[in-house]
Amino acid sequence: MKPGLLIRSVISVFALPVMVAGVLPGWLLSTRGIAIGAGLPIPLNLVAAAIGLAIIALGLWLAAGTIRMFTTDGDGTLAPWDPPRKLVVKGIYRNVRNPMISGVLSILAGEAIFFGSMAIFEWFVFFAVLNAIYIPLSEEPMLAARFGQDYLSYKSHVPRWIPRLTPWQPDNT
Repeated sequence: MKPGLLIRSVISVFALPVMVAGVLPGWLLSTRGIAIGAGLPIPLNLVAAAIGLAIIALGLWLAAGTIRMFTTDGDGTLAPWDPPRKLVVKGIYRNVRNPMISGVLSILAGEAIFFGSMAIFEWFVFFAVLNAIYIPLSEEPMLAARFGQDYLSYKSHVPRWIPRLTPWQPDNT
């Protein structure tokens, strides 16, 4: 790993997914209240809490894998101001183009379920809509300009957020 890349990656993680899926939901909970297990009666609250935790775990797994691949394989970070220098088309990226956003959305959905928080659910919806607009209008054109036909081929085979069932096999592998 290049010197400074680890520090840049840590900064981008705290500036983006930690703020979006950690700090802001924590603030929403502190100002609007908590109802573990969606405020349901026992045993339904335990089921809701378990489902929420499972969805959060999936999101954390996606986010961690994305961060690792961006730094080790992409020679960059998840931040738009310090993006990967190389197109990452391996691992989970063979199934879905935006696993970081899928991961953050999973974390938010899991938190909304676990805490029974309508405020976090509303933040989840806003964040999903924001990215549904930003990614195709801004991020994807920048990636096409930076990586050319390699990205366009990848984009045509791999869905944006909902993973394909079988990993895409690029022609050059």
